Order: sequence, then structure tokens, then C-alpha cells
Amino acid sequence: SDGSIRLHQMTSEYPLMQWNDSTNGQPVIALQWALTRPAVFFALDASSNIYIWDLLENDLLPVAKQTIPSEKVVTMTLLGEPEKANGLLGIVLAKESGQIDIQYVKKKWALP
Repeated sequence: SDGSIRLHQMTSEYPLMQWNDSTNGQPVIALQWALTRPAVFFALDASSNIYIWDLLENDLLPVAKQTIPSEKVVTMTLLGEPEKANGLLGIVLAKESGQIDIQYVKKKWALP
């Protein structure tokens, strides 16, 4: 609820990494690892901002931020085929109106 993100290992109650205020204090409402690239994850905050984290490129800050300006995004999920090396990775956004939007991610964040 405070915008913090923690990375845990299943065998420990303490986080391996913690990013405080990673969304400028906005609550994180969805977070998911990329299906095709293990070091990348996406976070959606309550202000409809999507943060892309690539831990191999930068483990302190997101490598990109995208604001969805048209209307509030209430949740997101990712789609892709991890068993294929084509690097297709999409973000499915559910908007407050009920509209579903699919956007594809740049190859540099999707390729295995």
C-alpha cells in the first residue's frame, strides 16, 4: 500500500531486496514477472503507471515507466510463450470501464 516492493526467497522470511517508495508512494495493485525473461518484472500502481524493472540492467530503479493516460487501469497481467524464443510478451490491461487493452513489450525486455 505504500509503494514498496520486496523480493523474497521462499526459504526466508526476510527479503533479498527491498525497494521503498518505488512508485512515489502510490499503492502497487499488480506485479508480475515477465514470462519470457526471468530478470524482468512489471508493477502497476494505483495511478495507472506501469514500471518495468530489469534487474540485470539496474537493480536500484525501474528501467522504464509508462503512464496510461486515457482512464484508470484496475489490473494487469502478462501474456507470452516462455517455451518459444520469439520474444513476444504482452501486457493485458483491464480498465475501469471494462475495456481490455493489450500492448506488446519492446524486445529488449522480452527476449530470453
